[in-house]
Amino acid sequence: MNEPWRSLLVVIGTLITVVLVVMFNVFLERRIVARWQDRRGPNRVGPFGLLQLIADVIKLFTKDDWVPRFADRPVFVMAPTVVMITGILSFSVIPFAPRIGIVDLNIGLLFFFAMSSMAVYSVVLGGWASNSKYSLLGGMRAAAQMLSYEVFLALSLAGVVALSGSFNLRDIVAAQEKHGWFIVPQILGFFVFLIAGIAETHRLPFDLPEADSELIAGYHSEYSSMKFGMFFVGEYVGITLISAMIVTLFFGGWLGPGLPPITWFIIKTFFFICLFFLLRATLPRPRFDQLMAYGWKAMLPLSLLNLAITGGLMLATGY
Repeated sequence: MNEPWRSLLVVIGTLITVVLVVMFNVFLERRIVARWQDRRGPNRVGPFGLLQLIADVIKLFTKDDWVPRFADRPVFVMAPTVVMITGILSFSVIPFAPRIGIVDLNIGLLFFFAMSSMAVYSVVLGGWASNSKYSLLGGMRAAAQMLSYEVFLALSLAGVVALSGSFNLRDIVAAQEKHGWFIVPQILGFFVFLIAGIAETHRLPFDLPEADSELIAGYHSEYSSMKFGMFFVGEYVGITLISAMIVTLFFGGWLGPGLPPITWFIIKTFFFICLFFLLRATLPRPRFDQLMAYGWKAMLPLSLLNLAITGGLMLATGY
């Protein structure tokens, strides 16, 4: 097969796989959280409730696609697409197996940070364009939270880059094959990245931008139909993306004994996806000032401490 056609098939296959995985994650979360909270979850529509996903999609498509009268219509319509596009584009640099991936960028990690930074525009513009005080407040909360925790997200990976000597995600996995998984020397960086990733995806306990007890639904209060659906799906794209990045950066990516490489990558990724779901059923929501104070007073010092320890060990051992 010609190289252009092969590349096109890989892109289409990855896109379809990501969408299917995200759809399955919605069902999986509802079942896991229901079992965790001693209730049934979706179990009536189709076998094991699997067709509940199709029912939800039909409901979203058939709801009235309403745009507020005083909203900035072009920006209002554009905002939900940003979070979807940036999330899906980020998957293009993730190596799922030695020969499975879309692009092999030397700056793959920087590309991931660039896409995650652009996702801020989605929630900020969505809240501002709605011309609603509740939506605007939710957008401002989202901007403060996402911009702050992006700092810790990047600093937490400085040690990984130092140990691997590369921003290329394939090189990072290859370095773990040679020196062992980075979860051992970068345990502090892992915890900081995990917590910052939860905050970046607006998941409990860090779902302050859309806290329904305070803000109705936050930055997407005025959205309905598939515009709301794109925000909703974008959150699950983010969960899958952060889980895949954790596996790639700290848990050896596709590395593992016996099974095919892609199988190991899927197993590890779904483990962390389930962790996101269980956190939602377990932890309470903090106040917004507590969230920001925790970031700057705890996460930032831990990130810098991890970088200092990594540099010191590298100098001492001649790594």
